[in-house]
Amino acid sequence: MNKKSKEFEDELRPEYDFSKLPVVKRGIGRKTPKEITVTLAPDVAKKFPSSEAVNEALRLIIKVADETKDLETI
Repeated sequence: MNKKSKEFEDELRPEYDFSKLPVVKRGIGRKTPKEITVTLAPDVAKKFPSSEAVNEALRLIIKVADETKDLETI
């Protein structure tokens, strides 16, 4: 080991613990902080061209379910 690489190793203090630092993914595929990833079955995924299409379909199902629940309480 040469002198230069030994100096590099000694630059960090022993009390620094980097094992508890969060890992931050950068670049393509990075999720927004409040985004949740859900894996769709292959046959279901074929029916939706994008995540926006999935969200639109789910919102419609939620709306219909809420309206149906409202009708049952009348």
